[in-house]
Amino acid sequence: MSRLISELYEGNTNRAHLFRYALLAFDIATVLFVIGTSFLPRTQVVEWADTGIGLIILLDLVARFSTGEMTMRSIFRPSTLADFAAVFSFLAPLSGEGFGFLRILRTLRLLHTYQVLARLRADFPFVRQHEDALIAVLNLLVFLFIMTGVVYETQHRTNAEIANYADALYFTVTALTTTGFGDITLEGTSGRLISVSIMIFGVTLFLRLAQVLFRPNKVRYLCSTCGLNRHDPDAVHCKACGAIVNIENEGEG
Repeated sequence: MSRLISELYEGNTNRAHLFRYALLAFDIATVLFVIGTSFLPRTQVVEWADTGIGLIILLDLVARFSTGEMTMRSIFRPSTLADFAAVFSFLAPLSGEGFGFLRILRTLRLLHTYQVLARLRADFPFVRQHEDALIAVLNLLVFLFIMTGVVYETQHRTNAEIANYADALYFTVTALTTTGFGDITLEGTSGRLISVSIMIFGVTLFLRLAQVLFRPNKVRYLCSTCGLNRHDPDAVHCKACGAIVNIENEGEG
């Protein structure tokens, strides 16, 4: 069994690649589940699905520990911490309102999408060529849905204007874009601080996305001489030190 687990997580066989893409599909499905069910009422079916997802994530963590893939350093990576938080929140008894705040932890599963992007980058030239733009979009989406969860869980019990996740998403988008219609506001000092945080970080993420979209296209390649890691796609020499660079061009040109 241990040999099979090592092959699936670390091997280079067809079965290993198929297994990793199955995990990729699960990661995407989990993110969609977290987003989709945030707009739905809590039902027994959703609770069962929560438990199933939590058990699968827990088994994945145990398997990675057993292969030695997990080290003390990797445990503190955001995606790994998101897995721990997801396991805890998915498996926690959330039927009581006293545990409602744990639902915020479920949105942290969105951090796992960065690991998904890393897998896609290794296999698809399009992802490698547009990595910066994809990461900028991903940063914005992850921030949007995590802050939506924070707004809802901190406001829906005391703020009549935040009745569901749709209301929380609407407020988050208007605050993030600094539109500020004023029809929904957050109450109390904590609400104002959340609003300020959304506006400050949201504008920063928007500016980052705009910078990436309008900046001339560059490729990542670390110059062994000077350490410059961004070059023109057709570069032969490093523009900083003149050293020869061997940039892969995916067979083009």
